[in-house]
Amino acid sequence: MVMVDTRHAKGIRRGPGVYNPSQDRRRAVGQQSTRHEDTVVRSVERLADGSGSPASHSGEVISSWERCLSDFGLRPASRTVEVVLEDHSISERREQMGELYDIARTEMENLYLQTAGSGYAVILTDRNGAIVDRIGDPTLDREFVEVGLWPGADWSESCAGTNGIGTCIQEARPITIHRDDHFLSCNIGMSCSGTPICGPDGDMLAVLDASSVNSRDTRESQLHTMALVKMSARLIENSNFLRMHRSHWVVRFHVRPEFVGLLNEGMLAVDGNGTITAANPSAVGQLARGSRYDVVGHSIDEILDLSPVALQVRSLRQSEAIWPVRERAHGKRYFATLRGPVSLTPGRSQGGRIVCTGRSESVPDTLSLERLVAGGDPRVAYSVRCAERLVDKDIPIILHGETGTGKEAMAQAIHGASSRRDRPFVAINCASIPASLIESELFGYKGGAFTGARKEGMRGKILQASGGTLFLDEIGDMPPELQTRLLRVLEQREVVALGSERPEPVDLHVISATHRNLEVLVREGDFREDLYYRLNGMTLTLPALRERRDKERLIRAVLSAENDEHAEVSIDRDAFAQLREYHWPGNIRQLRNVLRTALALCDDGLVQLADLPPEIIRPRASESGAVTPYGGDAPKAPVAPSGQESDANSLEAAERDALLRELERHRWNVSGTATALGTSRNTLYRKMRKHGINPSRAD
Repeated sequence: MVMVDTRHAKGIRRGPGVYNPSQDRRRAVGQQSTRHEDTVVRSVERLADGSGSPASHSGEVISSWERCLSDFGLRPASRTVEVVLEDHSISERREQMGELYDIARTEMENLYLQTAGSGYAVILTDRNGAIVDRIGDPTLDREFVEVGLWPGADWSESCAGTNGIGTCIQEARPITIHRDDHFLSCNIGMSCSGTPICGPDGDMLAVLDASSVNSRDTRESQLHTMALVKMSARLIENSNFLRMHRSHWVVRFHVRPEFVGLLNEGMLAVDGNGTITAANPSAVGQLARGSRYDVVGHSIDEILDLSPVALQVRSLRQSEAIWPVRERAHGKRYFATLRGPVSLTPGRSQGGRIVCTGRSESVPDTLSLERLVAGGDPRVAYSVRCAERLVDKDIPIILHGETGTGKEAMAQAIHGASSRRDRPFVAINCASIPASLIESELFGYKGGAFTGARKEGMRGKILQASGGTLFLDEIGDMPPELQTRLLRVLEQREVVALGSERPEPVDLHVISATHRNLEVLVREGDFREDLYYRLNGMTLTLPALRERRDKERLIRAVLSAENDEHAEVSIDRDAFAQLREYHWPGNIRQLRNVLRTALALCDDGLVQLADLPPEIIRPRASESGAVTPYGGDAPKAPVAPSGQESDANSLEAAERDALLRELERHRWNVSGTATALGTSRNTLYRKMRKHGINPSRAD
């Protein structure tokens, strides 16, 4: 008996009595395909004769089906997705996208972490629907290859029928195509949510999509996935806006001060003549203009009560301060901040002192060490003196202190005072990068080193920092397996990228930072002892704000530094007392943000109690069992460390404060907080109970 492979033959009938175990399955698939084709044709006919769309499918889906039948000549029984790009062509498309691709790749990784374990892959296509990158679970690669969701495939509507990518391009708006919304019968098990990524001029540049091959969820459950995809796309657009206009002033504004710098802020790019050259969609919407053309091309002082001269003055002073600004046409009030041209804010050494003169996009702190030492706290002064003497001595430094005490600002200042100031300052947060990515981030990789790797490979952070300074923030959270590789790099002064065998020499100064006690980690076996001594040429400690002896003078200094609206600014005695007595879990970073907002809200240059946030003006809980505004027991004031027990207590307090800040930042959403911290919900709940943080607030 001759067995015939019916996968590639049509009209061949098996002889009687021959059992085919897959025959029933193929018959069921065929029947499902036939039913789907009947549904498509009948729905399009109803739309054509005016009967309307069936309740099970939206009008956009039926219109897409009509395009597939009439305009593109497709049939639901079609089975193939055309691969239009070879590997070298994919690289060329990525290069054509320029910095947008690098921005999108980073956000794709963040989006994948939020959907990991749910069967979704994150996909980036060009404006024509050709896939240029994909991040997904490696165990599901085969399934995604079989349906054609792979770099190089064409998912335009004319090729793949109705789908989340192609229909998003046709409709020029976010859309979810769920299961039998798809035109091709072979795709009716998939769920795809695509949203456009647009440039400042409104033109579509790319599509971001999250797709699942075997979706078992309901249509309503896709709303959450779509919300995540849209959020990621807006973040990509905003980052791309800032990079495209790095040589311009960018006015960032919102009707509420706490939303400035966040996802829905408006952004206006302004050139040296004061002319608005670009506006993002949020800016056009908030200003209630019909289109961007009602904004772009106008002088900034035609739109807002802000002159071109004021832009230049602000960019050279405290441009990051939030201030109130009025819209010209209707007098509506907004709150704004200004990012000056990046070239106006270099770091440098001045008069033998370490100074940070401004802020670039990659440096989060604007306070210089000179301001941090405002009142002359002896511990801060000692650390600054030591740092000045260590400049250009090739001695590794560890900066120790709680989050918000200015560790990165100090690291950048040391770099700016050194002979390396004109070379790169490269910062990497060892706690925020997933363990699966930190190795490639630090050491780089050769093209094709692993699934999803760029064809051209990537230079790691260590190579990028060669000749300059490498800042390793939260070094205590570096995975143990990478500590060995880092030690080898520091000892041999060379790095080998993943997938490569050729070492490359590096020359760098290493500054590390941590809020954890590395000696305790070494004793517990969580941190290599030899790496600790290699990094610890000297440890400089930055005290918490609540421990500083110069707190009152520091509050005045920060208030003066953040104020650029009035010749003089004053603060009510009661408001000052609340600022002085508050325990400041967020340290100087929190103080700066509180005073910025207070200055934006106050009248006539007088900061009063009403201008301070609720957590500042509420009476602080005593240590007798009262609770704080966060819902947990009030933290006890830390004492100066005097041994292992004090160190442990200090670490416990630091961990508790960090948890509270993250919970507040995510509005007490435990899932979001756990994702941001790279841990599970159960672990987070256990930590909350350990530190006396009331879980009922989150529930």
